[in-house]
Amino acid sequence: MNDKISKSIRATSITLTILLIALPLLWPAFAIPPATGLLDPKTIPKYVNQLIANIPIYTPTDIIVNGIVIEQDYEVHMVSLTEQILPTGTPLTPGSSGLTKVWGYQGLTNIGEFAHSPSASFVATRGVPVYVKWVNDITEPQFLPVDPTLMWADPNNMGTVTQPYNPFPPGYPLAQSPVPLVPHLHGGEVPSISDGGPNEWFTSNGIHGPTYNTNPNKPNPGTNAAWFYYPNEQQAATLWYHDHALGMTRLNVMSGLAGYYILRDPANPTDSYLSGHFTYGVNEIPLAIQDRSFYADGSLWFPTVGINPTVHPYWFPEFFGNTIMVNGKVWPNLDVTPGWYRFRVLDGSNARFYTLSFDNKMPFTVIGTEGGYLMAPFTTTSITIAPGERADILVDFSAIPVGTKIILKNTARAPFPGGAPADPQTVGQIMQFTVKATSATPGALAPTLPTPLNPILTGVWPTLAPTTNKRIMTLFEIPGAAGPLMVTINGQRFSGLVTETPKVGTTEDWIIVNLTPDTHPIHTHLATFQVVSRQSFQVKKYTTDWLALNAPNTPPFTDTYAPVSLDPTPYLQGKAIGALPNEMGWKDTVQMNPGEVTIIRIRFTQQDGTAYTFDPTTGPGYVWHCHIVDHEDNEMMRPYIVTP
Repeated sequence: MNDKISKSIRATSITLTILLIALPLLWPAFAIPPATGLLDPKTIPKYVNQLIANIPIYTPTDIIVNGIVIEQDYEVHMVSLTEQILPTGTPLTPGSSGLTKVWGYQGLTNIGEFAHSPSASFVATRGVPVYVKWVNDITEPQFLPVDPTLMWADPNNMGTVTQPYNPFPPGYPLAQSPVPLVPHLHGGEVPSISDGGPNEWFTSNGIHGPTYNTNPNKPNPGTNAAWFYYPNEQQAATLWYHDHALGMTRLNVMSGLAGYYILRDPANPTDSYLSGHFTYGVNEIPLAIQDRSFYADGSLWFPTVGINPTVHPYWFPEFFGNTIMVNGKVWPNLDVTPGWYRFRVLDGSNARFYTLSFDNKMPFTVIGTEGGYLMAPFTTTSITIAPGERADILVDFSAIPVGTKIILKNTARAPFPGGAPADPQTVGQIMQFTVKATSATPGALAPTLPTPLNPILTGVWPTLAPTTNKRIMTLFEIPGAAGPLMVTINGQRFSGLVTETPKVGTTEDWIIVNLTPDTHPIHTHLATFQVVSRQSFQVKKYTTDWLALNAPNTPPFTDTYAPVSLDPTPYLQGKAIGALPNEMGWKDTVQMNPGEVTIIRIRFTQQDGTAYTFDPTTGPGYVWHCHIVDHEDNEMMRPYIVTP
């Protein structure tokens, strides 16, 4: 970003920070600007699409020694494709094919070569490491608007762009192509050279990001590829993989680059029992929930005018689509039989939260979160998940009469928690379940859950011992004339001084003070954590004092300034609230609410407390960030380094 833009942002932030202090939680909810030629979501037939329940599974090359599989190797390509996301009967522009252009991952699966969005699932085994050769075969330009005024990959070194900015389309050809991509295994305990961090990207024509790496144990993959290594030493869990290129995550994931990575553990009684009781693709079904909007011809729509276009021409703070897509189909139906089902639910949206419940108010049981099984199962009638979060749930249809149709509803506001209510005719509906006497996805018999559900989570929550190692950070929004210019962690940019340097093997409490009006799903790479508490605090007073403590420096702080932290204890109000029952497990993403101090306890070891099987202190390091990817792409991401 050039000096002129930086000075403009700083001057604007100084002026409008006064408003932020006075009205910290009263910013009006901004709306996506109106666009022409969009498909009316209320004209799309619901529950005509059938859910893709049996998402194909990648087929590895097994490395076998003495009859034992000691390693599994894969080759997966990033490709462009078209698929039918909208149902038959959607009133599209005459002459439209009914297909939607997306990007996806392609590889050999149990049904042959398969390319789709969301893509095929990895089903891995704990203790059997995986190598994946990721290949960037996207030779066309990004079809969504790349904003070159953000922190971003910039493979052509185009540098500063100045006003007046080019409208999109066409935008900036040197920004649109070639496309930098890098897959990240979200939730994986992996070496940093295989983490898929934001600067590890590579393009189809062989340009590499500043921290590009390929695993040295494998042959040269070619300039448009990289070998990544996943040890699979953590607990059985529902992980997922998605693109993570710097400043382009929101675009590349919106384009379709995402899929499941399911880690099983035959030695774990709970996982062994559930994996034997439920069958993948039959009654163990991934549900990847994402929101989308479409042009009238069926192509994807994404904002092309920024909220503050004189600073960032295309960046919009939070994308909210007007339709709901599950496993790549808009408003699908799943035929079920009376019986039990296991659903691995993922919020794969850019920014939309989902408060999920069934319209018949039937209960369901939550058994797992991002990092594995909960301390104990939790039965409820609703659950709220944020972008990046997963929920492993069991649903009992056994008492539901054949012929019943049940809607999975969403009542979360957008932005969450203070935005507009979910329209009950559109985004208030997720999918339908139709109970039939027979179906391709028959229910299982009632499971008997092992006790304890998670053997390494016993005693009083949090099970991690208290620690004196504490870090205090803030979530801080830089205001602009029409809404945020950027959202930050600690008022710092991504390029600022590295201030989080935990020591390997230690446990720390991260105390996060949310000064913004939004709930932020904060995600940590490498290490999972336990939620300790949330507590209200005096936002206005804390904000005033924190800014004064760092004066004359003003957010966004310069890259050479390390902000001074402020202990929130004197500002706390009311009682601390402990982790929710569905959070009493290892997590990698947590909801941090406005007006609250959230404490997470994070240990830089494997989940059972033993040392990592790799050295996390080597390589380029890791990041932690908001998983509203529109925020992540505009400074709400920070590097951290694990030290010896």
